[in-house]
Amino acid sequence: MSQEKLAKEIVELVGGEKNVESLVHCATRLRFVLKDDSKADKAKLEKTEGIIAVKENGGQFQVVVGNKVPEVYSAIGQISNILDDSSDKEKPRKAAKGLGGIIDIISSIFAPLLGVMAGAGILKGLLLIASNIGWLETTETTYTILYAAADSLFYFLPLLLAVTTARKFQGNMFVAMTIAGALIYPSIVTLKAEGTPTDFFGIPVILMNYSSTVIPIILAVIVMSKLEKFFNKTLHDSVKNFVTPLFLLVIMVPLTLLVFGPFGVYVGNGIAAGLVAAFGFSPLLAGAVMGASWQLLVIFGIHWGLIPVFINNVAVYGQDGVKPAATASIFAQTGAAFGVMLKTKNKKLKTLAGSSTLTALFGITEPAIYGVTLPLKRPFIAGVIGGAVGGAIIGQAGTLAFASGAPGLLTLPIFYGPGGQGFPGLILGIVVSFVVSAVLTYIMGFKDPVEEETKTESTASAEQPVRATNATDEIVFSPIEGTIVELSEVPDPAFASGAMGKGIAIEPAVGRVVAPFDGTVTVAFKKKHALAVVSDTGAEILVHVGVDTVKLDGQHFISHIKEGDRVQAGDLLLEFDIAQIKAAGYHTVTPIIVTNSANYEEVIPQATGQVHSQELLLKLNSGKGQE
Repeated sequence: MSQEKLAKEIVELVGGEKNVESLVHCATRLRFVLKDDSKADKAKLEKTEGIIAVKENGGQFQVVVGNKVPEVYSAIGQISNILDDSSDKEKPRKAAKGLGGIIDIISSIFAPLLGVMAGAGILKGLLLIASNIGWLETTETTYTILYAAADSLFYFLPLLLAVTTARKFQGNMFVAMTIAGALIYPSIVTLKAEGTPTDFFGIPVILMNYSSTVIPIILAVIVMSKLEKFFNKTLHDSVKNFVTPLFLLVIMVPLTLLVFGPFGVYVGNGIAAGLVAAFGFSPLLAGAVMGASWQLLVIFGIHWGLIPVFINNVAVYGQDGVKPAATASIFAQTGAAFGVMLKTKNKKLKTLAGSSTLTALFGITEPAIYGVTLPLKRPFIAGVIGGAVGGAIIGQAGTLAFASGAPGLLTLPIFYGPGGQGFPGLILGIVVSFVVSAVLTYIMGFKDPVEEETKTESTASAEQPVRATNATDEIVFSPIEGTIVELSEVPDPAFASGAMGKGIAIEPAVGRVVAPFDGTVTVAFKKKHALAVVSDTGAEILVHVGVDTVKLDGQHFISHIKEGDRVQAGDLLLEFDIAQIKAAGYHTVTPIIVTNSANYEEVIPQATGQVHSQELLLKLNSGKGQE
């Protein structure tokens, strides 16, 4: 599937462009903030080719698409106005509260920077190695130029965070950048460096080193965005475009230097000191906990709370002793996926596990976790155990990170410091975590899909020895008596366009819906106007009586089923009053949709004109036939 087509499907299935409040992406995920989560079709998204998983964490609707996320993100920008900050927005949804709200804020601020941060971190690590082994001298101009390329992001980090924070809180990005620029303005830096007593109208100013800091500018921009809204509402339209920025600069720069700056630096340093103390108390235990839990934190989105700490440690101390243990967790899940690849007999799973192992080696673990280890359960547990063992080794070795970047093979240089201290422990830890997880996965085993499919086929064969069509095909009997109508003629674009799936429609002559085959009721709508049944061999059929009949709130319908009921072909599922529905002003034409049409090569109508209940209506051809 092309990236443009995938982008269109994603936008449509999250509820359309108007339902998107904001969108950012990280290494593998599109992170939507939706106005109404209920409008997103999570089930259909998960079945869409090209989508690995769909998660709802921290107030975000996350669509995991893997390494191609930048291309899909760009395609969404080309086909919509979602990425256009100047586009008109409808009223945003109410922000998430509590821990979910905090995670949403942090991830929205940092996710857009992770790619360039990883690239800069790798370059910084490579320069550390080159200087430590004598390939480049730090006095060479070549080193100076390359180091500027590697370190500029971190030095000017407040400027970049001003942009992402302003986008999150819908503030003026240029005013936010100007405030950030004031924090690292040369004359302010000189006052700090020379220890010059500084005051603002007699109020003492405690100057800090704000380059590479995180918390001060985030706090400043959040408050700025609130003040901006207040001034824009208060000031006259003729002056607010230049008076509002004036007020913001005059208020926020001094306020940040007086309050937010020192407070943010102290808080960041305090959190960092607490984590460093934990590793100082028992590096083996702390490393084991970090190695075991990191991927669990990632799944729930809680890891975003630690990323600013990692960055702050590098900025303040020039190194970080907490992050290295998380690397063991990455390689542990990689090893678990590798173990699945070795053990499974399912060709599709073997291919998926193999490709996931390769991407996970470079720090992209979502395909391995959501596609392989987590669904199989035991491999994920094996990965947690392997991560604990590897993390304990790394923690005990005292490995340090000297730059930021997502853990993976390419970012290993960021852990190589002066003299290479702790680096051998890192290598040993990630190798052990990989091997332990792979071996445990192979020994513990898992429910191989091959075994399940074989059992299903043999059971189906025993229970249904005679079928009218090939074993890989499916037939659907008419659930309604009436006149056949082309699906394209249904006065509802969602059905007529085929967006809901292929199928056919019937103008009912009798107000009865019966089961189209033997199967299970999967959906019985509370308004009684529609239902869904899945056959014993996997065909999913939606019967939607009328158009917009949900607005009748169940009037003129009598349901005889509930979700989970087993039904036989011809069983009465629903009754409805055709005359009363039409009198209320609604069409009664009834779409009959194969909602998993993508699983079949063809959906072929078998009836024209008049059709009676339980006559052959559709044939679903998988294209496999009998062998």
